[in-house]
Amino acid sequence: MENNNNEFDLFDPTGMLKSMRNDSMEAWSKTMVQFVNTNAYADATGKMLDVWLSNSAPFRKQMENVMSHALANLSMPSREEVTRLAERLTNLELRLDDMDAKLDQVLASVRPRK
Repeated sequence: MENNNNEFDLFDPTGMLKSMRNDSMEAWSKTMVQFVNTNAYADATGKMLDVWLSNSAPFRKQMENVMSHALANLSMPSREEVTRLAERLTNLELRLDDMDAKLDQVLASVRPRK
């Protein structure tokens, strides 16, 4: 038996509950979309995020200290050491690129022209 969504089925005991649930979910969805799209909600969310970030800063600093001590005890590089190494490698790569360009210029000036 094919049942249309708009028809009420007397023999379906959960049909009325399903339709009530769907209507309720649709109403909540529309209400929440309207609520979230307001400037007041954006301002409140921004203030809560600022408070959370400022309150979590000491905890984050303590975790960084603990992690750096743990890495030092394990003879592993810290974030700062890896960052310094990456900067040095980047500088080396740039210098090699410059040298390659200069070498191309020298070779172009030395080769006989046709």
